[in-house]
Amino acid sequence: MASLKPRAAVLGMAPYSPPTGGRAGKLRLDFNENTVGCSPRVIEALRGQLTTEGLTVYPEYDEARPELAAYFGVRPDQLLLTNGTDEAIQVLVNTYVDDGDEVLLLRPSYAMYRFYAEVADAAVCEIDYRAEDLSFPAERFLAAIGPRTRAILIANPNNPTGTAIDVATIVKILAAAPRAAVLIDEAYFEFYGVTALSLIPHYPNLLVSRTFSKVFGMAAMRMGCLFSQAENVAYLHKAQSPYSVNALAATAARAAIRDPDYIREYVSEALAARDALCAGLRRLGIFHFPTRGNFVLFRAGERAAEIRDKLREAGVLVRDRSYEIAGCVRVTAGTRAQAARFLTELEEIWL
Repeated sequence: MASLKPRAAVLGMAPYSPPTGGRAGKLRLDFNENTVGCSPRVIEALRGQLTTEGLTVYPEYDEARPELAAYFGVRPDQLLLTNGTDEAIQVLVNTYVDDGDEVLLLRPSYAMYRFYAEVADAAVCEIDYRAEDLSFPAERFLAAIGPRTRAILIANPNNPTGTAIDVATIVKILAAAPRAAVLIDEAYFEFYGVTALSLIPHYPNLLVSRTFSKVFGMAAMRMGCLFSQAENVAYLHKAQSPYSVNALAATAARAAIRDPDYIREYVSEALAARDALCAGLRRLGIFHFPTRGNFVLFRAGERAAEIRDKLREAGVLVRDRSYEIAGCVRVTAGTRAQAARFLTELEEIWL
């Protein structure tokens, strides 16, 4: 019997297969995760939630939503809880993009933007970052916005380049695309410190996302937030499964935001590690791109795959991004001690 034939959009998609296997026991500098773990308060809260009764009932968000809204400085009706940023992107596309509508992206950027646009059978338009320094191509990007543009998806700072844009540039994009849903994905906000959240009351086409997968150290929980004006959030909620965020993730998020000192200390350490990585790469004569994230993208040339593989043999994981930026490798900024270990291993390979 022949298998079912999927939609043409799915047939034409390339599969997304992140290399997530075999990472246990290694120094994980490949996925921009928190490399020291979540706040101890998160584990304590989860232990309290792991009861027979707690796991029996469907999740309730009456306490999580207002507490998280207060933390992020928005009203509860301006916040949608999501199953990681991935679901935030999916719900946005499902709500605002029809077949054939144009979705405007940057290249290279987070793969899930293109993924969900292609599933929706949208027309994807990608604008390349400037080749010389991977800076934001403002003039070309603004010129690409047209009457068919229904969604614009921007990571700020961008992964894997580390590129960031300021609020003034975001305002220009919002003004140029009044009919498009403009997502500013702030997964790495804490390492940059610039946010578009304060613009939400003034721009009905603005959506902002945050995640608990990075600085909060909760990637396994799949917890995120999507912010916009209340009318937009009501529409987004209609396009979302009612229980997509599990109760443990909501509990963990509440515990995480109650420990701001932990976040400040981790961000401080990660930024110091990022500085150490940049200084160490310069010492070795290796070019790296400017970055505002908790990672550094450097140019290894034809040795990119060799460096990735030899570092893995030494127990250090990094990402070879040559498939989208020729000869480039990305390394996460964890702690200063982890940066020192990476640089020691890299020096033995490089020299």
